[in-house]
Formats: sequence, C-alpha cells, structure tokens
Amino acid sequence: MISSTTRTQHTAIALCVDFIIVALSVVAAYALRFDFVITPAMFNDVLFVIALAIPIKLLTFVGFGLYRGMYRFTSIWDLLRILKATTVATVLLFSIIALIHPAVHPLCVIPRSILLLDFVFTMIMVHGSRIAIRLYFSHIVFNPQKSPLNLKKLLLIGAGNTGNDIAREVLGRYRDEYEIVAFLDDDGNKRNAELHGIPVMGKVSDISGLTVAYDEIIIAAPSATGPQMRRIVEYCKQTGVPCKTVPSLPELINDKFSIKMLREVQFTDLLGREEIHLDRGSINQFIKGKRVLVTGAGGSIGSELVRQCLAFSPAELILLDNSEQNLFTIQQECTALGKSSDVRAMLGNIRDKALLDGVFNETRPQVVLHAAAYKHVPIQELHPWAAVSTNVGGTMNLIELSGKYEVEKFVLVSTDKAVTPINVMGVTKRLAERMIQTVNDHTKTVFLAVRFGNVIGSSGSVIPTFQQQIKDGGPVTITHPDMTRYFMSVSEASQLILQAGAIGERGQIFLLEMGKPIKIVDMAKDLIRLSGLEPEVDIPITYTGLRPGEKLYEQLATKEEKVRRTSHDKIVVLKDSTQREPWDSLKKGIDSLLATSISFNSNMIKQRLKQLIPEYEPQDYYPPPKDVDLDHITIEGQA
Repeated sequence: MISSTTRTQHTAIALCVDFIIVALSVVAAYALRFDFVITPAMFNDVLFVIALAIPIKLLTFVGFGLYRGMYRFTSIWDLLRILKATTVATVLLFSIIALIHPAVHPLCVIPRSILLLDFVFTMIMVHGSRIAIRLYFSHIVFNPQKSPLNLKKLLLIGAGNTGNDIAREVLGRYRDEYEIVAFLDDDGNKRNAELHGIPVMGKVSDISGLTVAYDEIIIAAPSATGPQMRRIVEYCKQTGVPCKTVPSLPELINDKFSIKMLREVQFTDLLGREEIHLDRGSINQFIKGKRVLVTGAGGSIGSELVRQCLAFSPAELILLDNSEQNLFTIQQECTALGKSSDVRAMLGNIRDKALLDGVFNETRPQVVLHAAAYKHVPIQELHPWAAVSTNVGGTMNLIELSGKYEVEKFVLVSTDKAVTPINVMGVTKRLAERMIQTVNDHTKTVFLAVRFGNVIGSSGSVIPTFQQQIKDGGPVTITHPDMTRYFMSVSEASQLILQAGAIGERGQIFLLEMGKPIKIVDMAKDLIRLSGLEPEVDIPITYTGLRPGEKLYEQLATKEEKVRRTSHDKIVVLKDSTQREPWDSLKKGIDSLLATSISFNSNMIKQRLKQLIPEYEPQDYYPPPKDVDLDHITIEGQA
C-alpha cells in the first residue's frame, strides 16, 4: 500500500518532469520551425511563451486529473485524458497570447506552427514519460523472480478481446507465475499473426500437432455457443492437459474479467454462452433508488437476484429467508461487495403473516421479488400440506400485504412444472400464477409472474447428484432414458427475471426463452466426460424408473396460452384465453385448501387442488365418491 507521503512525492516528481517537458516542448518547436537556429531576438519570444505555457499547461493537467493516476498502470484511457488536457491547454495558451497582444495579431509575433509543434511535442513527451514509467515497473521492478523453467506455460484458445485481456494481465501482474506460449483461433485471418508478441499458431483443430510445450489450456471464448464449446473441449481432452475457461458473458455482466476468475469447464458452458442484452434503462427505472424485498433471498435463485439487484443500486435491499445460514451467507456476500445500497437481513417464514406484516410495515418495500418456495418434486408429493402452506399460503400472505402497503410491483418466480401439472409442486405454482392473474383488478399493485424451466446450480438440481455419483465411481442413476428438461444458468435466469419485471404489466405471465430441451442422459454423459472419464466404460449409467410426480417431458405453455413477443428477444408473454374467476371466489377456494392442508391427508389435499386447478392430473389421485361433497367436509379441529 502506498502511503500518502509517498504519493505526494510521486506527484511532486511528476509535476517537475512535466515542468521540464513543457519548457523543452517550446524550445523544440522553435528549433524545428527555424531550422535549429534561434537568434537572440527570438530568445525573448521563447522565454515569453515558456513563461505562459508552464502555468497554463500544469494547471490544466491538474484539472484533468493527470496526477491522480498510478503511472505504472497507464492505460489507453490515461493517454486519451492527456490528449484532452493538452488540447485544452493549447487553446488557452493561444487565447491568452491574443489577449496580451491586442494591437498586433498574435500570429504575427508567434507563428501558428509554433503552437502546433508545441502541442505535438508536449503530447509525445508527456505520453512517453507515462509509458516509460509503466515499462520500468513491468520490465525492471517486477522482473520475474522465477526461472523460466518454473513458469506455468499457458496455451490460450481465442485471440479476441478476452484473450487480449488475459495476455495483458499475465504480462503485467503475473509474469513471474505464467508464460503464454501461443494462441489458437478459428479465425483464419489471425493465423501467423501475433498478439503482444505471442504467435497465433493455428486453429483449435491443430492443437494436437503443436510443437510448443504447455502445462494448461485456457479457453478464452465467453461468447462460444454450446456446440462450439463441446467441440473445443473435445479437442482439449485429446491432449490430456488440464483445461480451464473464463466465466460466461451472463456471469461477467457486472464484473471485469480477472485471471483469478478462471475455473474448470462446467456443464453450463456446454449449454451455450450467448450474451444477454439487457435494457438497463428500464431495469434502472424498476430497481434504482427503490426499496426491494427479495423472498427466499438465501436460495439459489434468490441470492442471484440479490446480486443482480445490487448492480442497479436500490436504495435498500431487504433479504427475507427462513434459513439462518443461507441468510447469513448472502448478507456477508453483500457486505463484501461494498455497494452503496443498504442491505437488511430479515429472518422469517413467508407462512407467518404476522411476521410478514411487521416486515412490510417496517421496510415499506416498493418492489417484491418472490422467489421463496418449496420445489423438490418427490418430497412435495409425500408432504403436500407443506407445499400448499408455503407455495400457496405464503404467496397469498405476500399478495395481500403487497396490496395493503401499496407495493409498486410484485414479481412471482414460477416454473414450467405449472403447465398441465401432474405433481404437487407444479399445481401449487400454477395456483400461485392464477392468484397473480386474478388479484390485479382489486389492487394498485402490479402483479406479474415469470415462468422458466430448470436452473443449473439451483437447489434440487440433478447436477450435484450426478457429480457426487461420478466422484464415488458410479453408477450414475437416471429415472428414464427419454427424460428431457429445459435448462438455463442461474445468472441468466435472474437477469431475465429483472428484465421481465421491468417491462411487465398487470396479470402478465412471462416465459423465458429456454432454448432446446436437453436429454438427461446426454447431460450425464457430458458430466462424466468433463470429469475425464468415459460413460459406460469408466462410469456406468443405470435407470431407476420415474419417481412420484415426475414427467418425461416439460412444457413451457398450455394449449390455451398464446405466445406473444416482447421488446426483449429472450422473453415472451403468455396470453391466456380462459375465463378467470372473480378474486373473492378464488380466495374462498384457497382458504378452504389451506384449511384442508392441516388435515395432513394427501388425497384430500390433492382433491382440493384439483377443484381449484381442473387440469391438474395427479398420478396417484383417487376421486372421492360421488355422494361426498368436498365443500362441506369438516376438518378435525376446524369449525
């Protein structure tokens, strides 16, 4: 860490150097203009211009912040700042000379070319002094301490912007740890070119024939598509050399790349890494300066929503979660990020309406992002009362309190399992969507929902299970060989949730573009190969049969829901042509469902759910006898 005294000394030295440069620039301008002959008569003019130029230029340099930077890290932006400062200083110098000589036009006394040459010499020498300092620190002060034999040799795939960033960082900060021996790039125009003196030695397919030795491969292609990444990884595997990659563009959207962010290739990389173009203006209007409440803030989706919200500077971010550890973890992460937004952690369950009322009364949120939910399909099949209590009852609590405290916007995080549901998780989420669609006519709050498929890395994702099974030597267990699912990364999902919330209107259900569905068996094989093993050779795959509530395929929309494009190419809005029942009638049915849930009778709960969502087709549903009136069943303990 540089002390304030040392920094003052460095500034004083820089000022002295620029003092000399300004004087030399004027002398050089006169010398070049008059063929290196300066007569005694001319000498007074030289001194006159120097006397004016030194205070004008140095004060301008101070005003433009030329002495605030760290010269050993001089960048193109510092050079542009010098250009601006020198231009303004030259204009001021010319103007002041014109004012001092009102009787005689200044160009008659000081030739126009003098000021132009002075400008050029000042630019060259000031630029040169900064670049010289950077070269001194990068090539002398921080000269490699390790022997070249001990440096880790890197092969970079991708000679684009990211490859350039990695090379600059290695050559600057990490030259005593790494050495980049070559680039590979499929752009034929780059073949035999050089980047920072490092050769581009061919295409990715040439990797096996390279004559240079390397210890690690870095894939510097954050915008590579899924098929492109699969092809690159396959070529890298043939070398037997460890391979790492840079984060995808959705992961990098709020961060500047650093070599410390390199990681192992993950399944998300094989899905495709297309950049998401957010309408940051609309999201700013949605989030910036607002009080934002995130439910389930410690979960996989909720925590990523918190990170994404922080990038848009809310006035206050209220984190609500019923897991003490998860809440502590995300709160600590927010603190470490050092953002200006106030972050408040609230421990509580959305099923506790009295507690929620206290939270709303104290924090007065303007935006609610509702991510809290139970979502493990087989567990909810066994415990439907818990799913109803949280996914339906908790959502109802939040809806009523959002209306009471006049929240501006409420965004429900939903799922593709809500489409033609056959499991408790799906039907409770479909019921939550129905509540969102119906309540809008009775409140000032704008309620909307966002529906999407499986999120890689979220709680309950199959990938950690597969990875543990691979680590244990197999077998990898899959319920059915034809099982398919839609997948997207947690960062992409969270960004699109915010975008949908920004553009959404009353009662709308948005659908995120999920791409093509993926067969689970193909995912398992990819994960096995990413571990350096071969499926069915090193790791067997076995099939166990469908679990309770599981579908072979998921849908993103029903037959009744028509899809319309929105202003964002990865978000569509669903238009449901079915007639919605009045809010009071729906609320009465939900109250009856919540009362039934405390019976802990799975079949009765599913019967109530089917009454409310007729398209619900549970696999183990037993219809009640025709002479039984569900609406008049009395639950023990209830009036």
